[in-house]
Amino acid sequence: MVQKKQGKVRKNRCRFCTKEGCPRPAFVDYKDVGTLRKMCTGQGKMFSRKRSGNCAAFQRAVKDAVKRARFLALLPYVGE
Repeated sequence: MVQKKQGKVRKNRCRFCTKEGCPRPAFVDYKDVGTLRKMCTGQGKMFSRKRSGNCAAFQRAVKDAVKRARFLALLPYVGE
């Protein structure tokens, strides 16, 4: 049986939070398409909090920003 390597697991950190904490109100710009593309899969589905590493407040803000960007045709609803 092959054993897995036991290494340090790096915890995902919220890319929007600062060292001082989570800035309020949580706002993600819907026009920043490059950042929003990193939050979606190739099929157009959004990554979960566990996969993206976002905190709860910013995951909700990303959700609203992605929906708004899709409505304005900045992001596709489905992948290529």
